Amino acid sequence: MAVKSSGNVFADLGFNAEEATNLKLRSQLMIEVEKSLAEKHLTQQAAAKALGITQPRVSDLLRGKVEKFTVDALVNILTKLGHKVTMRIA
Repeated sequence: MAVKSSGNVFADLGFNAEEATNLKLRSQLMIEVEKSLAEKHLTQQAAAKALGITQPRVSDLLRGKVEKFTVDALVNILTKLGHKVTMRIA
């Protein structure tokens, strides 16, 4: 049996609306961090140095450990990578 997605996998997994929205936002930001690091061809060690964080923290980012990062932390990381982060509320 297939069930149509709501558009938020976290809501589909049973998280309440607030947490599902927060998790989706953090995962989207993490995906952008990963893309940026890949485009820059940075090793984890070089990325850690550029971002002012530890290599294990970079590893957590690249492994998608969404529970270890706040929206603020991810926005700060993207800014350090040269991105302008904007928000749109629908």
